[in-house]
Amino acid sequence: MHPDETAPLVHTRADLIAGGLGPRQITAAVREGRLLRVRRDRYMYFRDDAVEAAVRVGGRLACVSLLAMLGVFVMDTGALHIHLDRSMSRLRSPLDATRPLSDAERSGLKLHWSPLGERPSHAFVDVRDALAQAIRCQPVRCAVATLDSAMHRGLIAPHDLAELSGRLPARYRVVVTLADGSAESGPETFMRLLLRQLGLRYRTQVWIAGVGRVDFLVEDSLIIECDSRAHHEGWGKQRDDRRRDLAAAAMGYATLRPLAEHLFFEPEVVRTAVLGLIRARR
Repeated sequence: MHPDETAPLVHTRADLIAGGLGPRQITAAVREGRLLRVRRDRYMYFRDDAVEAAVRVGGRLACVSLLAMLGVFVMDTGALHIHLDRSMSRLRSPLDATRPLSDAERSGLKLHWSPLGERPSHAFVDVRDALAQAIRCQPVRCAVATLDSAMHRGLIAPHDLAELSGRLPARYRVVVTLADGSAESGPETFMRLLLRQLGLRYRTQVWIAGVGRVDFLVEDSLIIECDSRAHHEGWGKQRDDRRRDLAAAAMGYATLRPLAEHLFFEPEVVRTAVLGLIRARR
């Protein structure tokens, strides 16, 4: 399962010749800028900074860097994650394939050498291998959110989870058991895990007449909406949210709207708020 056809692809010289280009045509395409020579025997038609850097180093895009490119939630994309074949020894600069990789440049990379479960392309690893890498590279809550996001986007199906779990060391398999794909965003996964930890009854993506669909309905009395800047900017959206809250209050529901930053970095604040409202409702 590789990324879709809109993702940037990397070709070898043999690939280009098999596709109908002759050696002179390849040279002319590179000279005219229609074809990018990224590294020896590696060419791209469409530019992508992350893929180019990974190929220049000597590998392919992997782990959270690939998943972020595909729109999957990941917590930290500060380092570029690259998978390398174990036989690869001459690593190059991500900016210039004619220079060796410097220590300073290496510090901005996360290099993966572990064997893969699927055959990779020249540009990136298989999505399932990227997920297995991301589960090992992130804290548990972040890893669950990444897996939920991949399931929600249709990049992995529920029946694939057992096979994915088998690729992981035993200590990481709990992540797979905690994922269910019901969350539509990273903050929603963090909220779901918090509610699970508190032992509260909850349902996700519940439709309430007169209010609309809500992220969580907890103990049949508390609505929780996980707000993030990306989906709740603009006065029009805020006004609609307030209208929904008033409609919910008229029916006896309380509404809590923790921000993504609260769920990521201040979960205790959210936990205290949820418990306070539940106690009050009881």
